[in-house]
Amino acid sequence: MQRHCLTLDLRNDPDSINEYIRLHENVWPEIRESIKDAGIINMEIYNIGDRLFMIIEADADFSFEKKSKLDASNPKVQEWEKLMWKFQKALPGAQPGEKWMLMHKVFQLQ
Repeated sequence: MQRHCLTLDLRNDPDSINEYIRLHENVWPEIRESIKDAGIINMEIYNIGDRLFMIIEADADFSFEKKSKLDASNPKVQEWEKLMWKFQKALPGAQPGEKWMLMHKVFQLQ
């Protein structure tokens, strides 16, 4: 199993942040299905202030390239992403259009 951690910021507006959280309390079924279809077994998103942190657990065949291709061909995912971008903002150093940025593990206690 693969594990990936990503981060993203939200627009620093309490009403906007609350709306983003509310929308994630009832994610569209098509979005849930697209996540599973990409090989993601579990996904969690955490929030503090205007910062988000995502943990993805995926099967051995998962790749971000494969997920991107599936997402690009799915109109409902594109609609969801357009809606989410109203609340999100790119991190410093992000490429144009880049949202979630992959984090690198710097420590693990075993």
